[in-house]
Amino acid sequence: MVIVKTTVRRDVLTLPAAPLGPENPLPPLRPLREVHRPDERDKQDLPRDMARQLGHEPLRSILPVRVLDGYGRERTETELDTLVIENDRLRATVLPGYGGRVHSLLHKPTGRELLYRNPVLQPAGFALNGAWFSGGVEWNIGATGHTTLSCAPVHAAAVTAPDGGPMLRLWEWERLRDLPFQVDLWLPEDSDFLHVGVRVRNPHEKPAPVYWWSNIAVPEECRVLVPADEAWRFTYTGGLRKVPVPEVEGVDRTYPERGEHPADYFYDVPDGARRWIAAVDEDGHGVVQTSTDLPRGRKLFVWGSGRGGRRWQRWLTEPGAGGYAEIQSGLARTQLEHVRLDAEAEFSWLESYGPIAARPDRAHGDWRGARDEVAARLADALPREAVDAAYEAWLPHADAEPGERLATGSGWGALEVLRAGHKLPGTPFEESTLGPEQTPWLELLRTGAVPEPRKVAPPGPTLVSRHWRDMLETAPARPLTEYHLGVAQWHAGDRAQAVRSWERGLELAPSRWPLLRCLAFADQEEGHGERAADRYAEAFDDLCQERRDDGVAWTAATAALGREAITALLAADRPEAAREVWRRLHHTTREEGRFRLLDARICYAEGDLAAVRAVFDEGFEVADLREGAEILGELWTAATGGEPVPERYDFRMRPPAE
Repeated sequence: MVIVKTTVRRDVLTLPAAPLGPENPLPPLRPLREVHRPDERDKQDLPRDMARQLGHEPLRSILPVRVLDGYGRERTETELDTLVIENDRLRATVLPGYGGRVHSLLHKPTGRELLYRNPVLQPAGFALNGAWFSGGVEWNIGATGHTTLSCAPVHAAAVTAPDGGPMLRLWEWERLRDLPFQVDLWLPEDSDFLHVGVRVRNPHEKPAPVYWWSNIAVPEECRVLVPADEAWRFTYTGGLRKVPVPEVEGVDRTYPERGEHPADYFYDVPDGARRWIAAVDEDGHGVVQTSTDLPRGRKLFVWGSGRGGRRWQRWLTEPGAGGYAEIQSGLARTQLEHVRLDAEAEFSWLESYGPIAARPDRAHGDWRGARDEVAARLADALPREAVDAAYEAWLPHADAEPGERLATGSGWGALEVLRAGHKLPGTPFEESTLGPEQTPWLELLRTGAVPEPRKVAPPGPTLVSRHWRDMLETAPARPLTEYHLGVAQWHAGDRAQAVRSWERGLELAPSRWPLLRCLAFADQEEGHGERAADRYAEAFDDLCQERRDDGVAWTAATAALGREAITALLAADRPEAAREVWRRLHHTTREEGRFRLLDARICYAEGDLAAVRAVFDEGFEVADLREGAEILGELWTAATGGEPVPERYDFRMRPPAE
């Protein structure tokens, strides 16, 4: 038999994929709708440390990241760059252009795929900043929810592993919390387990809130095993309560298909117990994840058997692909918490992923016996001591300088390193990665002034952290500077000063619509609906007069501002003005599902219920529908006098009566 040593190589994967489209150029001044927020009454009976972490530095907004909502649902065969690490036992396929996600983990001796491998790449509105897709293993860092890096590139390179073979390093600068992190994929020769070394560093002089959950998609025809007898259940009604494992309300919830509605189960793994979670099929085969002790949380997410959950399952893949559940591993007990990382400190740990083979009669028997069976099989395959030893062996290599570069991420980390002179061994953020988006900020850093644009175009992204805000406050007060300063001040919670900055910029601005839009948004937030509607209408008119072409940037700006303007005008009960904005959109924009929905909403405001019904009967798909959104069902019910919501429009993630 030929022994295949561990290798790391580039490859290409062809999948039906929907293009991501352009970023939304409007700064996201409010957090995207938060569906993972517990009721305040639920916090009264929680463990003290858990209650404290539930309220620890919640996210103000997703700034400085922009929203990704320009994708559609038309998929074409697309070549995706991949990085493959494999030995003679396992093959892991990684997507460096999509957050470094492990798309596939194949156990070669049995030919078994250990993960749920989505046969398509279909973005959906589940990430904190919009675009996300299902399947594989994703690295969620930042704040409660799916990371803003879900559909973003990360840096990648080959590094020498502790055993002398190759290791695949992924790293990036997480911008919501302003923290660098790395993920090292190490596959020892002859090993059935992929080791994953994770490190999150805080290079700043003050503490930072940290969120991390490794999210593993598995086929939902399984049973999930974990060393716990209780769990914290969170549902989309906002309730967080402790429940027994495995049965809740007479149903064994460790089988993902047996629950009716989507829910999270955060398992309460006892202190001192080995950290692991597994998913096994009816034959007892599946995947197991284990780790060193720092990641205390383990979780199961289920879509449920109800109509809304099944609709989401089909939405995220293609017919016949089958459903999935998620088993997860995180730093805290629940995903609703953020953990304090001290100044100039780091978190590091090691996770291991591999096959599990249990006796099916035991794995699907009584809870204690099933748990003990999987724990014993894991101990045989990968003892707890072996994971700890692998971590100790990996840790000195975490600082090793990367060798051959295999993929390039963003230039934001390089900008932060230049600004503060951070020393980050093992994760170089090199000046060569700086690009056009960083250019004006590099000039602010070097000259103290924001450069005026050389041509008329939508403004670039705004940096909002304290050090950049301080530089904006001392820069020459030009219109573009006042625009960026106002965004940074708004993010910091200084709303009155933000409005003053935008008003100052408006006095001399050659391009008025970005500032008018910000002022309109501020009016909305302060309850001045009529004034907000007026300013939105003025901003949209100014944009239509200023736009230079029908290229991607201008079309994206017109669509984004038009959508907000229509929504504000409808809220002010001005359907005629909303219809006028809709008519001025590009015809290809009006054909998108999200604007077909706006058309139906305008028709409803106009009192034309037959036209609303016609839009629904013709059929449309809102590609960027957000997790937990119920607007389709609500509009249908209102327009039809309470007729049952058609299945294609039913995305409800909670019981209809609640």
